[in-house]
Amino acid sequence: MQPARIAELLQPFLHDANGERPTTNDVLYKYISTYIDILLHWNPRINLTAICNEEEIVTRHFGESLFAATHLFPKVSSAYSASSAVKAFDVDLDVPGAQSPRPEARLADLGSGAGFPGIPIKLWAPNISVTLIESSHKKSTFLKEVTRALTLTDINIQNTRAETLPAGAFDVVTLRAVERFAHVLPIAARLLAPSGRLALLISSSQLAQARSTLPDLTWQLPIQVPHSKSRLLLIGENHKDK
Repeated sequence: MQPARIAELLQPFLHDANGERPTTNDVLYKYISTYIDILLHWNPRINLTAICNEEEIVTRHFGESLFAATHLFPKVSSAYSASSAVKAFDVDLDVPGAQSPRPEARLADLGSGAGFPGIPIKLWAPNISVTLIESSHKKSTFLKEVTRALTLTDINIQNTRAETLPAGAFDVVTLRAVERFAHVLPIAARLLAPSGRLALLISSSQLAQARSTLPDLTWQLPIQVPHSKSRLLLIGENHKDK
């Protein structure tokens, strides 16, 4: 898919909490184009997404993910430099923080699946450390392939269940389209460091359940995802000492 068309489709999603449109860079759209090609190549084999139309993939998957990214990391410009996100990939993916000993934030994407929203957030905020948690071996293999193809650094792919990871290890935890939503919420909250944020991309029907399941989090007002009547971004902050 042409990067110029991707940029056009993503415009409504790239506004931060203040309504400002952060600076973007054509490299972002080129990487998304590559990502889409890999996704469509792998999808018939392991069913990564039910959406096969390229433009819908951009708006539904990348748009929603980058919308979350602009609210979680609003001061980030996604302009790339040789010293930040995109370098020759020369480390084992399973070594946490190997390339970036002082990341700006540690983010975990729980139930990462096809990599949404974790990888687009990494593309948006190159200086963060990202852990993609995916229990399916086949999907984890796909995530490694995407990460290698995009030559991203400071990404740790965990082919395991989130319950096995250390508590309080992450500044941000993201959840999107996970099964057993109510069961997963406390697991996600357990991973939060003090003052960490839980970012949920959910439907409006899940809003009350999220708040009632995790009453100890301080919830921001939900934000409607552009071009959707029911999709919301809900962010809760952890004020409980670990």
